[in-house]
Amino acid sequence: MEETSTAKKIIGKELYGYQKDALEEIFKRFKDAPQDYHLLYQLPTGGGKTVIFSEIVRRYIEIYKKKVLVLTHRIELSKQTSKMLNEFGVKNKIINSTAVLDDQDNFNCFVAMVETLKNRLNDEKVDISDIGLVIVDEAHYNSFTKIFKFFDDSFILGVTATPLSSNTKLPMYENYQELFVGESIQHLIENEYLASANMYSYNVGLTSLEVGANGDYTVKSSEDLYTNTDMLSKLVSAYEETAKGKKTLIFNNGINTSIQVYHAFKRAGYPIAHLDNTNTKKEREFILKWFHKTPNAILTSVSILTTGFDEPSIEAIILNRATKSLTLYYQMIGRGSRIYGANNTFEVVDLGNNFHRFGAWGADLDWQKMFRSPDYYLDAILSDEDIESTFRYELPAEVKKEFAKSKDTYFDMKKVYIDTIKAGESSKRVLEKSIEHHAVMCIENSEDVFDALILAKLLGEEIDDRINRYAKCISKSTHNFVTWLKDDYRKKLNAFLRSNFDEIFEEIHGYPPED
Repeated sequence: MEETSTAKKIIGKELYGYQKDALEEIFKRFKDAPQDYHLLYQLPTGGGKTVIFSEIVRRYIEIYKKKVLVLTHRIELSKQTSKMLNEFGVKNKIINSTAVLDDQDNFNCFVAMVETLKNRLNDEKVDISDIGLVIVDEAHYNSFTKIFKFFDDSFILGVTATPLSSNTKLPMYENYQELFVGESIQHLIENEYLASANMYSYNVGLTSLEVGANGDYTVKSSEDLYTNTDMLSKLVSAYEETAKGKKTLIFNNGINTSIQVYHAFKRAGYPIAHLDNTNTKKEREFILKWFHKTPNAILTSVSILTTGFDEPSIEAIILNRATKSLTLYYQMIGRGSRIYGANNTFEVVDLGNNFHRFGAWGADLDWQKMFRSPDYYLDAILSDEDIESTFRYELPAEVKKEFAKSKDTYFDMKKVYIDTIKAGESSKRVLEKSIEHHAVMCIENSEDVFDALILAKLLGEEIDDRINRYAKCISKSTHNFVTWLKDDYRKKLNAFLRSNFDEIFEEIHGYPPED
């Protein structure tokens, strides 16, 4: 059994102006709408929704003399909600699997997880006859709707940062009659309620990722991509370029990825800890305490810290994963949006093309349209292939240093292909032009052919990018064919350098290379 109460007078928290305005709007609905009305309230992560609905509970009980039920989807959130309600002087009881319900008449408010409550309702252990208001926290999770049938005479208030259902087959407009949109992220930033994000995006090839039954990328395909050496190196480099020395939270899709990230940062000499849902409660508390008190700490995790986790001292968020979930995207970034002391900005590093997919965090989204026509929004999201077709490949910083004498390192494969075909030339000529361009880059930065061959090896990632773009142009993209093209390209580049080094070197410099 777990129950909480307070003997103190109402203390609560002083609500901000926008929170008071929201409260008044919601109470207008209580007064004017039918008692079984379903209202959805949208407020950005960090906007203080728990504070708002705790005051709603306190005031509702006082005015309407009826009981309130608050639904959450995780036990940690139940405990946090119960604690906040206590601060507002609301005597409440957590209904969990072991709770003794003999004393439920002594409480005006209950906090429960949906599955537990459903079981207790089916067993007829909970008296819900006097519950006038049901508040659904994180309402975009559709697990809650299965118990709405028990509350036909109750006002249901759903609260979420993103009014887009986690299950595309169950749109939110089927369970809520109205969406009330709160303050925008931009408004909260401008009025110094939220920190503003400095956003950095690193282009990543995601075509190897597979989408699972839940509509998001599978853990297995994500782990295959994000645990390879190149991606781990890109992650560490991105951290060093944008967030080095800042308290950083890294999100991954998969426990093994997070563990590999931990080892990569350890090898680089950075203070880091790994956390996932297999850690014991004591281990979790120890790690989070270390993260809180260590100024330059890095914490790598899976999705367990997207909700119910509040560490205002976070200075940087790294999305070391891709997601097709707008809600998850906003939840991850929201972990860094709290203003902390004099720090009113934070860094966001995207290694999953999420910025391209959803737009910048805090962009002006039409939540009403998304609520009413979710398919319209979802269908408009760009595919990974469409996103990647717009990328301009950039050499990694450490590689670019080796080609410092080259003014032109960019080769627009699609444009060259179109121009070549228009000129009546073979598509194979496109690859020949690319090889010639790479060869000039290598020779410009070399003293002899051996230097050039070494530099050619550094171009492996860019060669792969060019071949992938070429394969799309010619509409031949079988895995074996593309693999063969990449290998053949490397062989031809090396052969071209050996055969043409002296001639191109003299053309560039005006004198022959030294013997």
